[in-house]
Amino acid sequence: QVQLVESGGGLVQPGGSLRLSCVVSGTIFTDVNLGWYRQTPGNQRELVATITRGGSPNYADFAKGRFTISRDNGQNTTYLQMNRLKPEDTGVYVCNAERLIFSYWGQGTQVTVSS
Repeated sequence: QVQLVESGGGLVQPGGSLRLSCVVSGTIFTDVNLGWYRQTPGNQRELVATITRGGSPNYADFAKGRFTISRDNGQNTTYLQMNRLKPEDTGVYVCNAERLIFSYWGQGTQVTVSS
């Protein structure tokens, strides 16, 4: 059974940083493409960033220059480093793993950006 467990969310002031982690189990980690999505208040779930099996990243426009996605194949973990956070970044951040036709989701971690 594939499981994704996120951590690292919390309350941070505007301009601050957070690093989210997502540990993936139950599958061959190097076979999956990974992504982070977010659900912000009043909006649908949206893509934040993805990283392929080969390590190629892709970012939503709002994430470019502020967020960095990475993966550690030895630790079965993907990370999302978020810098210069803004209040509009507040939301639930959810990890995704895709392999073949299957898509798996974590439960999410809350990020709140507020002074």
